[in-house]
Amino acid sequence: MKIFHTADWHLGKNIYGRSMLEDQADFINRCFLPLVREERPDLVLLAGDVFDRQVAPVAAIQLFDHFLVELHTLGVPLAVIAGNHDGAERMSVGAGLLRSSGVYIAGDPGGIFEPVRLAKGAVQAHVYLLPYCEPARLRELLGDPELRTFSQAYGALLDKLRAQLDPSAVNILAAHCFVAGSVASASESPIYVGGTGEVASPLFAGFDYVALGHLHAPQRAGETGWYAGSPLKYSFDEARQRKGITVLELDGKRLERSQRTFQPLHDLRVLQGRFDALLEQGRQAPSEDYLFAELEDDGPVYMPMDRLRAYYPNMLGLHSRWLSRAGQGEVSELKEQLLHHRASDGQVLREFFNQICGMEADQEDQDLFVQMMKACEEEEA
Repeated sequence: MKIFHTADWHLGKNIYGRSMLEDQADFINRCFLPLVREERPDLVLLAGDVFDRQVAPVAAIQLFDHFLVELHTLGVPLAVIAGNHDGAERMSVGAGLLRSSGVYIAGDPGGIFEPVRLAKGAVQAHVYLLPYCEPARLRELLGDPELRTFSQAYGALLDKLRAQLDPSAVNILAAHCFVAGSVASASESPIYVGGTGEVASPLFAGFDYVALGHLHAPQRAGETGWYAGSPLKYSFDEARQRKGITVLELDGKRLERSQRTFQPLHDLRVLQGRFDALLEQGRQAPSEDYLFAELEDDGPVYMPMDRLRAYYPNMLGLHSRWLSRAGQGEVSELKEQLLHHRASDGQVLREFFNQICGMEADQEDQDLFVQMMKACEEEEA
């Protein structure tokens, strides 16, 4: 038996004001669905954050609808849980009807006691679906007013669920939460601060595999927990991560986990170096990847974003080491002036000549510039 475990698609997400829908559609149509056709999994398990916000853009909903239709055409069932970014009630519309079509949508934890049951040859798997939920909902569900933290609430629910697990089956739990000790990325929305939003990994005892969503870096969480991670990079601290999906293969009670990686439509990368070197690199090999530049120059650079975008049209951000480092003397003074827009006209002229004209501004140039600026000021007055 084979299960595809994926999570955190965040359909409709923007990064630095740039829509990721084209990249997300490319992932679904060029990468994911062809892999489904090729490997024919027995279940696709999507562990939350299908959408990037609770009221998702129409185009994002249409893309997910397209995915549902294509997956159903291939005859592959889908189990999906709501994440903290999803509108659980909206996602759950028609969930009862969709079950008969092999689409299992869990928006409320109340349905966790009815697993998705899979059977293939001698392998039986029971997949329990636990969507993201607040402790308040679990207090109500379990009738226990003492449940305050996520660990307390999840612990009480899973204790009740453990009592019904079938030891002869492979018991899989899908959950969307922050497991204590895991590594977060900048693109994730924190559930809570101060540790109250964390779930302790020992709470998953008794499950053969815990298919996790919420964190975007693929990683282990406790003995049986695993984050599939997001299929695309959504922040620059994810630039070195290998993105894809997790494939779970079951043989009796034995589980084997592997990863399938994809080449995205646009990679997300960080460029480091001196401005001139990055500019020359762009001339030699222009790129449409999503980029962030770390400039290592020892002085200011004139209009770096505009000039780099001639060769890197998807340059999304830039950081200058010279502007951020602690300096002394004239460098520090000029840096402070530029940061607060107090650089003198003469300083601006000299940097313009150096970086744009490739020459030094002589005294005649500077005198003429000062006269022209004075004339402009008098005219404005």
